[in-house]
Amino acid sequence: MKKFLLSICLMTWMPFLAQIYTTPNTGVTWTLDDIAAQSPSTVTVSGSTYTLSENLTVAANDTVLINSDLTLEVESGILITVFGTFNVDADNVTITAADPNAPYEGLRFEEFSNINIQNATISYGGGLRVLTETFTLNNCTITNNVEGATTGGVISLSRGKPQITNNTITFNQLPAISSGANNTVSAYIFNNYIEGNNQENSNRPQINLGLTMANDTLKIIQNTIKGDRSLNMVGGIAVANFLGGNILAIIDGNTITDNRYGMTIVGNNAFAYVRDNIIENNDTQGQPNLGGSGISLNTTSPPMEIIASGNAFRGNLWGITVIGQASINLGDGIENMGENVFANNGNGGSVYALYNNTPNTILALNNCWDENNLPNTLEIAEDVIVHQNDISTLGEVLFDPVNCSFLGVEEVALGEFRLYPNPSDGNLSFDNQMRFDTLRIFDLMGRLVLTPQIGPGKNHLMLNLNNGVYFAEFSNTSSKLTKKIIIE
Repeated sequence: MKKFLLSICLMTWMPFLAQIYTTPNTGVTWTLDDIAAQSPSTVTVSGSTYTLSENLTVAANDTVLINSDLTLEVESGILITVFGTFNVDADNVTITAADPNAPYEGLRFEEFSNINIQNATISYGGGLRVLTETFTLNNCTITNNVEGATTGGVISLSRGKPQITNNTITFNQLPAISSGANNTVSAYIFNNYIEGNNQENSNRPQINLGLTMANDTLKIIQNTIKGDRSLNMVGGIAVANFLGGNILAIIDGNTITDNRYGMTIVGNNAFAYVRDNIIENNDTQGQPNLGGSGISLNTTSPPMEIIASGNAFRGNLWGITVIGQASINLGDGIENMGENVFANNGNGGSVYALYNNTPNTILALNNCWDENNLPNTLEIAEDVIVHQNDISTLGEVLFDPVNCSFLGVEEVALGEFRLYPNPSDGNLSFDNQMRFDTLRIFDLMGRLVLTPQIGPGKNHLMLNLNNGVYFAEFSNTSSKLTKKIIIE
């Protein structure tokens, strides 16, 4: 009786298993029409719409070629597996679920397969599991995919130097691009628009990568990585070494906005150039003890060397945080000219352009530490940098000289503008050759106390102020200058 019941259970379950069609492994190059002719139960055709109803496996010696505009609708739970070649090279191909509410399993590209996907939209599936070294994804739209063939990212990488260029990757359940912690991947990720991925709101960034190849560099260049501000756990970019390998990276020219944090690099044996990125408003979690840095660097042991220049940090909870034994070169005056700019990075009522939470010295020459207060002075820089001067156990930040002239806004050198006599009894004079049109006087607490009227040419002021130290802020549409004045 028990055997009879088992047989009934198997007979009931078996019909629900998807069938698998495998190409013959004889070196054929087949289109979807060819597969439909060979196996009508696998692919059916209606005009330019094709329906895949069975799992499809491309054998190691075979090629599936899609070189005409079409839509491939994939039934629920169906998986496309490629051991050979998968070439999508038309102007407009869509691979999507037959029913968007019933996603297909996705695409799995096995090691040694050869994958080239151009000009395609891939949606409502289980993502792209990329186990091969040879992978190109160009000018595609990857959107509204869920967990399926891949669980790490909608594009999950495993090895080699995959090419991911000129794509739009948006609103997928998983992060946009990922690799495993024990995989070595030196991807070329260029000119992609990435927005709102990791809709499941797990603690992962939109680009989440591990180790790189020993002699090849990971390149993340000229991408836009925009967060969904309703998600409070999703970061921008992370590159991490947890397993004793190497990180070699170039992260240049990206715009990273509206994420939990902008960028993090974790672990030792890490070397990266980080240049000309715009990193703004990465504060969606709003908890500064848990994140919110424009860049966060963290390792428990050296070496780590990040060379950062030409970046803009605005509106993050922290500008840059350096933790443990991490190291960053923000300008050495020789090979790295600095020219990073900071504005409005802060929390709890304080501004934090750079927090050196390590015992090591950081070189940070020729940066603009407060874009809202031009030209910068050493005092202005000191106010927004946390280092040895603030906490004796921390390393020093060497930030002299400061520089904002690279912003393209006319900066007035301190020595060219004289406010005299200083100290004074309140009677002050200056020659307004720079045609400042506004003067504001602040006390040491930052409170506005006077707004005297000024004009072009020579000005003479009588300031009714108590004895003490004040700051005079002169400004016009193109320049700003702050001078300390002492009233005796």
